[in-house]
Amino acid sequence: MLIGEVARRSGVSARMLRHYESLGLVRPTGRTGSGYREYSGEDIRRIFHIESLRSLGLSLREVVSALDDPGFAPAELVEDLIRGTRERIAAETALLTRLRRIGAAEPAGWEEVLQIVALLHALGSESAGKRQRAALSSAEEVPVPVEALVEAALSETDPIVAGALRWAVARSGDDGPIALLEEGLRSPAAEVRERAVRAVAEITSDEATALLREALADTDTAVRRHAALALGARGVAEAVPTLLDMVVAEANDVDAADALSGLAGRPEWAERIATGLVARLAYDTVDSSARRRLTQALADIPGNTASRALETLSHDEDRAVALTATYVLTLRETRLGPSGS
Repeated sequence: MLIGEVARRSGVSARMLRHYESLGLVRPTGRTGSGYREYSGEDIRRIFHIESLRSLGLSLREVVSALDDPGFAPAELVEDLIRGTRERIAAETALLTRLRRIGAAEPAGWEEVLQIVALLHALGSESAGKRQRAALSSAEEVPVPVEALVEAALSETDPIVAGALRWAVARSGDDGPIALLEEGLRSPAAEVRERAVRAVAEITSDEATALLREALADTDTAVRRHAALALGARGVAEAVPTLLDMVVAEANDVDAADALSGLAGRPEWAERIATGLVARLAYDTVDSSARRRLTQALADIPGNTASRALETLSHDEDRAVALTATYVLTLRETRLGPSGS
């Protein structure tokens, strides 16, 4: 079969076939009387083998090794190809993400494009200081795309930088980051969900409050606690059980007690909170220090239930609890009057 017909049947140009020959990849078996290259069936099969290997991403040098090296290990080559392909996909995906973010910022000119690129690069820097400056400057210079801010906030481990990123996310708009943070709250990684709920806590929209309510049912204790503190500050009664547990566990117990005090401003909630505190005081598993914290938490809860509980606790067999209750009763009479209401 002459070179022209081989080219038509294989889809490989005559020029490329000559190049393959120069590299020693495939040599025509013979020549016609006129000197034209003549390819045998075996030559055609080798050409198809070459094209098959090239379609996998092999270089011509690797094709030569694959076809002619007796010790060639195809499994190792395939693994290398898989690894290289993944790396290229990751690089291309990162580039696509960056381009989309730049486009979403709707830059007015190349100056803004360059500023956005610089800020995006700084957000990914190994320097915590650079990441923090990028977060803080995002609201002052060209805005960083909200997607980039949320991604950075969900992955940041430095507490100072994380705080700056949460601030930047909250300033980016009440509704803009909500859908992205909701994805973070669905993450299988508890640490990502915790970062997400802390970012949501700094957004004051109804959508953010709804997400915080959902986070109260999270399997991770830290996520539930952050959600409860934020909801308590917003006057959401569903946070009460988690806040009570936080007082017992000495987990941000002062903040939890403050949140309970704020919620107790409504009489119907005050009785519920006082009843919850008293119930936990009766748990057999609650130690002395936890009972003191619960007693202290009763100080700012108005109503007869809290007053009666403190009166009883002032005679508690645990002297530390009794002294705490006596002191709290004195404060209540000063602030709330003899009835404690």
